[in-house]
Amino acid sequence: MQTVDEARAVAALGVDHVGVTPSDSGLPGEVNFTTARAIVDAVRNFAVSVALSVDSDLDAIERMVLAVRPNILHLCGLKNTLPPDAVRTLRERLPNVPIMQAVSITGPEALDVALAYQDVADYLILDSQAPDIAGIGASGMTHDWSISREIVQQVKIPVILAGGLSPENVAEAIRVVQPWGVDSLTHTNRVLPGGGFRKDLDRIRQFVMAAREAWRKI
Repeated sequence: MQTVDEARAVAALGVDHVGVTPSDSGLPGEVNFTTARAIVDAVRNFAVSVALSVDSDLDAIERMVLAVRPNILHLCGLKNTLPPDAVRTLRERLPNVPIMQAVSITGPEALDVALAYQDVADYLILDSQAPDIAGIGASGMTHDWSISREIVQQVKIPVILAGGLSPENVAEAIRVVQPWGVDSLTHTNRVLPGGGFRKDLDRIRQFVMAAREAWRKI
């Protein structure tokens, strides 16, 4: 989310978790800490707020969390991915903030990565990666759902499925993977004429309806 109004509108459509990207690193949809905090405060009674970080500096991550005050911290650094021991340290420093660790689904080895993080993270988010983006996610691409399904079956913490999900494919993704939750960025956006993007409320409505119907059938 990039504005308070956008976040409120999305929460009103039944979205359970609302994400913000507090950063000045050139990430897709990033906002400054002040805007991120305003978004978090605006949805606090309506949705769970999630703040994304691609940083590898624990002090920098802690400063962001203390400034923004999200309900959940989403770690998704690619080049600077924190090893499990560092995530454990961060969890000790931020004991009241659950951690959602991103896992890049590039092949069968992703299962070992997921298993390595399950004891230090509260959630896993399985995502795709693009070579031109600093973190795991925001690629608009799907990945091998059979690998994600194997991770869901083997780990003991909640797993969120991401990566190229849209109103058109989210039901099938849920049927195949049976995750705890699903996440969408690229395919529920609308591109602005001058560049950048905002959320497409019609597509979000369709996404939520398709996802909820799919879970009812499991």
